[in-house]
Amino acid sequence: MPELPEVETVRRGLEQKLKNFIIKRVEICRESTVAFPNSKEDFIGGLQNSLIYKWNRRGKYLIAELKKTQSNNIDANEISFVKNGVLVVHLRMTGYFTFDNILTNPCKHTRIRFFGNNKNELRYIDVRSFGQMWWVKEGLSPNNIIKGLGKLGPEPFSENFNTNYLTKIVAKKTRTIKSILLDQTIIAGIGNIYADESLFSAGISPFREARTIKENELKKLKIAIVEVLKKSIGAGGTTFSDFRDLEGENGNFGLQTNVYRRTGRQCRKCKNLIERKKISGRSTHWCRICQK
Repeated sequence: MPELPEVETVRRGLEQKLKNFIIKRVEICRESTVAFPNSKEDFIGGLQNSLIYKWNRRGKYLIAELKKTQSNNIDANEISFVKNGVLVVHLRMTGYFTFDNILTNPCKHTRIRFFGNNKNELRYIDVRSFGQMWWVKEGLSPNNIIKGLGKLGPEPFSENFNTNYLTKIVAKKTRTIKSILLDQTIIAGIGNIYADESLFSAGISPFREARTIKENELKKLKIAIVEVLKKSIGAGGTTFSDFRDLEGENGNFGLQTNVYRRTGRQCRKCKNLIERKKISGRSTHWCRICQK
């Protein structure tokens, strides 16, 4: 599943490519991709003639801020707009976008097509069809409608994510520190890849009970999380299966991982072999020597 760096990479690509993109027409190829509103007609009607003027990210969610055109003249430079809520997207396991200036026939995994005002198209493709979209009209709260969005913990790059916060979180937790990092209600955006990589960087075993981790270790962990995420964003995210950015390119961070998907290979630091074991049903990669 795309994690924070992959979603941020997509957000930046969408923000760069979709300048003055007005949704002129919407084609739903798979109805289950639309999570809200319940009627596909309401989804289509709500988005038509909407300018996507800003892309945000919250955890693993993409959030497009919309403005509705006030006339039939589809020219972003000459017409007035009113706020039209947001389009929220969760890519899940295999979702991704493509943006084309020349209209082509969709592949069989195309789920939703957004046609622009200049004969261009933003296309959402999802092989496993787990991804979802919500159009939340102006006046409604996305956090109330989308349960996962409303329950997210602080962003790793925010001021609220600090050593004091982590200390309070782990104080009485008997769960493993790995499971804590995967909990989106505690920290938004971290998944399996970056939990493993951050714990390696901080020298902390993923199997330790959270409450046993000392303050100085939590400080290292906080720094490691931020540094690992920033490094991955700089590399365009990680690709081990289906992730690709708006240009169709794979992320390069996978070439730089220290433990994730390196089972049986030598640790880059101590030359010990990287091991793999499941925690709460998720594969966990670590170095027994470097992580205590």
